[in-house]
Amino acid sequence: MKRQSAIAMLAIGFAALAYPPQASSETGWSTLFDGKSLDGFSKVGDANWRIEDGMIVADKGNGFLVTKTDYKDYEIRAEFWVDADSNSGIFIRCTDAEKIGAETCYEVNIWDTRPDPSYGTGAIVNVAKVDPMPHAGGKWNTFEITAKGSSFTVVLNGQKTVDGAQDAKLANGKVALQHGLGAKDANGVANDKGVVKFRKVEIKPL
Repeated sequence: MKRQSAIAMLAIGFAALAYPPQASSETGWSTLFDGKSLDGFSKVGDANWRIEDGMIVADKGNGFLVTKTDYKDYEIRAEFWVDADSNSGIFIRCTDAEKIGAETCYEVNIWDTRPDPSYGTGAIVNVAKVDPMPHAGGKWNTFEITAKGSSFTVVLNGQKTVDGAQDAKLANGKVALQHGLGAKDANGVANDKGVVKFRKVEIKPL
């Protein structure tokens, strides 16, 4: 019996090593994307979202990954990579899961080549402008987004791009990740082929 108990304890020890506790559960953070599946999201639009090497990837189409859960006050940490001309963003407090946009959500923008750069990368569209606009294209970046009550703060790669902006239009809602249409060419055709990748998306309720 003692031998069996020892073997059982040893097995439990190996299991603990194979499946270490999630650090996020100790600090209040939880993952929106676990690196393995998109089960926590609904797809809206025609972007070609998929998982590659533990990352969320899209490089064509116009669409969103929308959380199935609503959130109110929280911090978000997200690591992302985009092409220089990609149009992406993290939309928060989305009130209509089927109609994602700057009117039904707060759009924390990722778009280095936005025609109006004042609401480009690091800004909250129609709420908080950014000047000067940082550039995210061609490298890994980290967004830290805080939404608490009517106050919003955005930090990109350690640089605060939105500092306590105030807007009380939307109190809670879903979170959405975007692969959007880029700038239009001389013929009026929008580019939809910029690469967008997310490899870590975490949220912490406040």
